[in-house]
Amino acid sequence: MIRLTLWGIGGLLLGGIIHLVAILILPSLAEDDAWTRVAALEANERFSLLDRPVPGAPNPLGLDPSFIEAVCQLNIAEGPGALEGVLPDSFWSLAVYEPDGSVIYSTTERSASDNFLNVGIFNRDQTRLLAQQEIEIDEGLLIVEAAGNDVAAVVRLWLEYDALAPRYEQALSALTCRVVR
Repeated sequence: MIRLTLWGIGGLLLGGIIHLVAILILPSLAEDDAWTRVAALEANERFSLLDRPVPGAPNPLGLDPSFIEAVCQLNIAEGPGALEGVLPDSFWSLAVYEPDGSVIYSTTERSASDNFLNVGIFNRDQTRLLAQQEIEIDEGLLIVEAAGNDVAAVVRLWLEYDALAPRYEQALSALTCRVVR
């Protein structure tokens, strides 16, 4: 009886280990992840508007139809990234992501002055140079440090009324997203 119990416990432990390994490894093996989908939008060093989801239609990125969104990807290996522009006087949010989907920075209109977006994204080496004052920055620049060189920024505008959609889309299209070389 003890032998059977030990075999049962061993089987459960082995099954649990296999289950955990599968859960942790499978996302890294996925070929069609969010990062790849964003890269297909040609959002490299520019903001690209995301199509608003239509009720009943496929929504592969899981977007909220109450928002108008734009995304930009940057590789900051050659210099820091810069996100700049003026956003409408409405709720907006900015999130900066790493390729694994983790959010490294997030802010809303409440922390910006005059709805002006002015964010610098630096890798660790650039942050070190910044601390040594070897890189000049503008006053009021929000500084974001990324662990690696690849980042994506998503700006979301809450659409109070559908009639505002063209104006909000124009505002998102006017934002700049670039690498400062």
